[in-house]
Amino acid sequence: MPKLAEKSQSAHQDTFCRDHLPLSDLCPKFDYSGVPELAYPERMNCAVELLDKMVATRGDHVVFHHAAGEWTYKQLFETANRIAHVLTEDLRVVSGNRVLLRGANSPMMAACWFAVIKAGGVAVCTGPLLRVRELIYAADKAGIKLALTDGKVAGDCELAMKATADGSPRAGARVVHFNSDSKDSLESLMRGKHATFQNCDTAADDVAMIAFTSGSTGRGKAAMHFHRDVIAVTDCFPRYVLKPDRNDIFCGSPPFSFTYGLGALVLFPMRFGASSVLLEQSSPPELLRGMMQHRASVCFTSPTAYRAMLKLLPGQDLSALKKCVSAGETLPRATYDSWLKATGIRIIDGIGSTEMLQIFISASGDDIKPGATGKVVPGYRARVVDDDGNDLPPGSLGRLAVQGPTGCRYLDDPEQQRNYVQNGWNLTGDCFRMDDDSYFWYQARTDDMIVSSGYNISGPEVENVLLDHPQVAECAVVGVPDEDRGQLAKAFVVLTPDAKRDEGMAKRLQDFVKQQIAPYKYPRAIEFVAALPKTPTGKLQRFRLREQSKPQMEFVQPEAWPRPHGYANATAAIGKQIFVSGQIGWEPLTSRFESDNFTVQTHQALKNVVAVLEAAGAKPEHITRMTWFITDKQAYLSARREIGEVYRETIGKHFPAMSVVVVSALIEDRAQVEIEATAVVPD
Repeated sequence: MPKLAEKSQSAHQDTFCRDHLPLSDLCPKFDYSGVPELAYPERMNCAVELLDKMVATRGDHVVFHHAAGEWTYKQLFETANRIAHVLTEDLRVVSGNRVLLRGANSPMMAACWFAVIKAGGVAVCTGPLLRVRELIYAADKAGIKLALTDGKVAGDCELAMKATADGSPRAGARVVHFNSDSKDSLESLMRGKHATFQNCDTAADDVAMIAFTSGSTGRGKAAMHFHRDVIAVTDCFPRYVLKPDRNDIFCGSPPFSFTYGLGALVLFPMRFGASSVLLEQSSPPELLRGMMQHRASVCFTSPTAYRAMLKLLPGQDLSALKKCVSAGETLPRATYDSWLKATGIRIIDGIGSTEMLQIFISASGDDIKPGATGKVVPGYRARVVDDDGNDLPPGSLGRLAVQGPTGCRYLDDPEQQRNYVQNGWNLTGDCFRMDDDSYFWYQARTDDMIVSSGYNISGPEVENVLLDHPQVAECAVVGVPDEDRGQLAKAFVVLTPDAKRDEGMAKRLQDFVKQQIAPYKYPRAIEFVAALPKTPTGKLQRFRLREQSKPQMEFVQPEAWPRPHGYANATAAIGKQIFVSGQIGWEPLTSRFESDNFTVQTHQALKNVVAVLEAAGAKPEHITRMTWFITDKQAYLSARREIGEVYRETIGKHFPAMSVVVVSALIEDRAQVEIEATAVVPD
């Protein structure tokens, strides 16, 4: 019989996780020789390494900055210990039990995580955006009977823990609320508990946590990580690339339920005795506000958030900020350049995965090559390989393969394990090329994952929800390019005969998805179609949907130039050309001006351009070039904000190549602006 992946003396009384580890021949090769810190003992509890040992020297120092107040290392230590007593004494948790944690980033959420680890349990973090069906799946997959949830988001968790996916009762299940003053809350149960706790003597290869991915197959895969893994990721990327110190204040947007967020805001800062800002709401404005308020020196977020914050930076004080890390999606060169110009800080790009737990390719400081993801993080090794696993020469496009101290161990999923691990290497599903200097350059995903604003969205998962709607006959969800989000989820939907294909139907489908799964997964674009493209055997051809969703117009500019705002330096398109003669700001039917106001005339001129385009079978998004002739430069400059508003109202968020020319006069005496346009309608 094949052996299990690991076979040390486990501390787990509940052997569920060990029983469902991949067999040894399906596991990646693990390497602990890359850096000296990876020489760990056979027995290790990661909570001891991160929290207990740090209390001895940093007990009175702040570990978390939060809206409700600061927490010291000692306070976190004692709170986690009291919760661990509740788990083992009141809630009958035994080592190896899985405990679901649900809530936004907060000190109590972190304390619950440490308490589960101290008790020898297995922490399963879930974010507050997940809905009932997603929580049910996680609880079913991991065999969970106990959930600790923030009282503010307890509703879905309560429903999920009542029954399994097949409707049968979840026997023995219990939900306990924290950040709550109810009589049966976790805080109430903690009262009177000792501030010390005898930590479970776990093996280094006992499972400490399970993290769910957004899988391209439509179901999240459960990645298991050992106590040793949790510490290993703190001794590679942060130690050798980020290089923080105990005076650093970390801040960021990713939630604990993402391994990126757990590392950025808990594991990394605590390994080095630093502190972090925990934001329960972390939109770009709130993230920026949090960084300024707490004088953060290290920021972790996504490229989308950095782009959004660029618009908010003028007048803000980020003088304390020293380092910025980007992950979750590829970092565009334009974003890197714009952030460097605005702040003087080079963004540290990186790629990691839930299966690998943290970042394994990155670069910082003078080692950064703008546009490249970076080099292999010390402790890991990586290759670019062909479909047979053979090394490809520098410059070739291929599959990324990684080895190191962490790797993929799916919970009871041999089929997906075989897909991710081949010949001892982790295949991340990313297409890269490596240059002659051993820098890795991201190209694309090799699967159907949609990466939007740093979130992984499984197209098949969204499809499964849409197909539950009674008026959806068929559907397919793919990622399409988006200027702001990198990609967005687009649904191609075949409706039932009784359904009406209109905006109202699209909105109802979007709302339906939001009610069933995390709102960030909903399809932001819906196109109704008569049929989906398929092979002769009936297999859906997603690539054809992606192809037809590609923009028919390309915006072009020299690589090193900063991206312009409100226009493009050049556009390229193929199709039927339409030339719109100069349109002025009067009513064409009456040849009368309604106003001498510059903005009003501009609005009317733009509407006239759109009317001519429509007569020629074109739309505003087909415009490739516009030339504006104006008689008053000062009036134009003074009204730029108002002009922008009427432009977006009339043309939309489409900014082709543009020129503005100041002239002494136009033919019509009262005319202040005349606009010419060229459009290309795809064949």
